[in-house]
Amino acid sequence: MTRIAAVHGALAPHRHAQSEITDIVARTCLPEGADRRVLDRLHNSAQVRSRHTTLPLERYGELDGFGAANDVFITAATDLGARTVREALRRSGFSPADVDLLIFTSVTGIATPSIDARLVGRLGLRPDVKRLPLFGLGCAGGAAGLARMHDYLLGRPDQVAVLLSVELCTLTFQRDDASMANLVATGLFGDGAAAVVACGADRAAARAGSTEGLASDGPTVVDTRSHLYPDTGSVMGWEIRTSGFQVVLDPQVPDVVRRYLAEDVEGFLGDHGLKPKDVTAWVCHPGGPKVLHAVTEALELPEGALDVTWRHLKNVGNLSSSSVLHVLRDTLADRRPAPGTPGLLLAMGPGFACELVLLRW
Repeated sequence: MTRIAAVHGALAPHRHAQSEITDIVARTCLPEGADRRVLDRLHNSAQVRSRHTTLPLERYGELDGFGAANDVFITAATDLGARTVREALRRSGFSPADVDLLIFTSVTGIATPSIDARLVGRLGLRPDVKRLPLFGLGCAGGAAGLARMHDYLLGRPDQVAVLLSVELCTLTFQRDDASMANLVATGLFGDGAAAVVACGADRAAARAGSTEGLASDGPTVVDTRSHLYPDTGSVMGWEIRTSGFQVVLDPQVPDVVRRYLAEDVEGFLGDHGLKPKDVTAWVCHPGGPKVLHAVTEALELPEGALDVTWRHLKNVGNLSSSSVLHVLRDTLADRRPAPGTPGLLLAMGPGFACELVLLRW
């Protein structure tokens, strides 16, 4: 099984109270003189207290179109990604030269050469490191990236892999767009990054048996599962405009979760002789209050099962693919489950799709 050696989460440099962001959105998205009560209600209902942004709030009005926003993405994602991977490697005890695979996931900007390519020389990774840039997975990207990293390490159990997620969601917010989807997104999403360092079973065993030892007693990945739900491709995603990424966010998303998630989770756990009640920690992506309530209802989770996720949502909002990895980090740091017990990491995103990762603490 894949051993997770370290998880590190990072945030963009500028922190703002939700009310500050709401005021900026009112000025830039609503028509002059418009009633902002709907906007205030949507931002309050997000249950987000503060968020981090890549730029100071006053700078967003200076971004002239998609190209300008994407240029900021490339520079900022490379800088934040480098710091995040460097710290994750330090915590893991592995060096940059140890890394055999670098996976990069994001849905908030595009780059060619990709961000992972730009990081190789900067971080001192080997020039023969394998790279896998992933785009389009949205909020599911952190879980899917972890799953694909596990797939790779199953075939190369002596190797080391790094997953990096960088999501600068505020660069996608659309000016002069008073649509319900844009107003919801501007009240929910923030900017951040996360990195996971993992190694295959043989490398983990060799480290554990050496005098150096493994720098982390992180969980192992037991198995993964992906599922695309029928006739749901239009409920979440981007429409690409000259102004950039215009969010598609259908209010039916919580209903889709209620309809499909329980069967997926129960079937996946059942294949390993487990039931939801056996899971000692749920590492769930913070898709928003309505989605979290739908997850709780669908899986009949006990009170407090998603406390770490709710706290993350309150403190920094939804960081798209990075969020579930932040929740994993906080679960390990704050309420580590009993060794040997099962955990389930889950996230959902465009497609509409669910990604499940079975962990053993």
